[in-house]
Amino acid sequence: MKRKTFGPVTSQHVAQLAGVSQSAVSRTFTPGASISPATREKVLKAAREIGYRPNAIARSLNTARSRIVGVVMSYFDNQFYPQVLEALAQQLDELNYHLLLFVGDRDGNVDRIFDQIMQYRVDGIVLASVSLSLELSEECLAAGIPVVLFNRSEETGIASSVNTDNVAASRQIAEFLLAGEHKRFAYVAGVADSSVNLARQQGFVSTLEAKGVQDIRVVQGDYDAQKTARAAQELFSSSAPPDAIFAANDHMALTVMDVARYEFGLRIPEDVSVIGYDDTGASGWPSYALTSASQPVTAMVTATVALLMKQIESENIEPEQVVVTGALIVRHSARRPHFGVVEKEGLSLFQPQEVE
Repeated sequence: MKRKTFGPVTSQHVAQLAGVSQSAVSRTFTPGASISPATREKVLKAAREIGYRPNAIARSLNTARSRIVGVVMSYFDNQFYPQVLEALAQQLDELNYHLLLFVGDRDGNVDRIFDQIMQYRVDGIVLASVSLSLELSEECLAAGIPVVLFNRSEETGIASSVNTDNVAASRQIAEFLLAGEHKRFAYVAGVADSSVNLARQQGFVSTLEAKGVQDIRVVQGDYDAQKTARAAQELFSSSAPPDAIFAANDHMALTVMDVARYEFGLRIPEDVSVIGYDDTGASGWPSYALTSASQPVTAMVTATVALLMKQIESENIEPEQVVVTGALIVRHSARRPHFGVVEKEGLSLFQPQEVE
């Protein structure tokens, strides 16, 4: 029979019922602490009887560690970020850390909720799809709280970051479309001033310009389905619509495909090739079969967690910039060139030969 208690059940109640000291209760619920098996079993039995759970917040006051990582995201329309969130939660849980989610503004600025994050005594912060101002980056550094930008970067290098090589991948997309003998190109941009969008646009456009391509249009999709649909309508309504479109992420690329097919009756890839970035789940669906530059979620999350743990344990936070290798996954939404596509582990990849 469970013991009747009034108010919250405390470690003192457990100690009394088990006939041990409070420090024995504390050691029982502290990973790695020294405690005899017999005493540990007595404490756990008593805790089960009266429904005791250790208070993580109270423990953090004693250890100066909350074992909480604050994660800020703002763009759940894109399937990439729910996948990232799930992987982060799983990997942190394996290390006995907990994820506390904050939803940022769609403009990608986290400054508004910064005070909320700091009130929870987080041990580290992951910013995915959002960015942090230089002033707040410096405040985190001064407070000894590591910050990792996920799929984002900032010029000062004051915060750590984990990315794929956006410029190189976008160059490869341009090379793929050129090899497919396309003539009229368009880039559907994300949020104009985001680091990821700028890198992808620069890699794509500069490669085409270096090959002498004149017909390159840039339209704004802002990572938003409705804005992307309007941008696609503008492109396909023009007198010389593009025959190759690169969208800054898969979410926008799928929207472009829907507009092309269902509003303009275009065939993909016969009339227009469409390529995205992220390689999210929907990209592999047969109804889309989207050619896309992959962002390997597991590898990126593993690198992020490793950076956080290293910096949490360190007295001096040294920012690091990690680049994870992705690949251009070739499916059926874009015309295949006659060279450069190879089969590897059940996937078709574009690997153009290096020209010396």
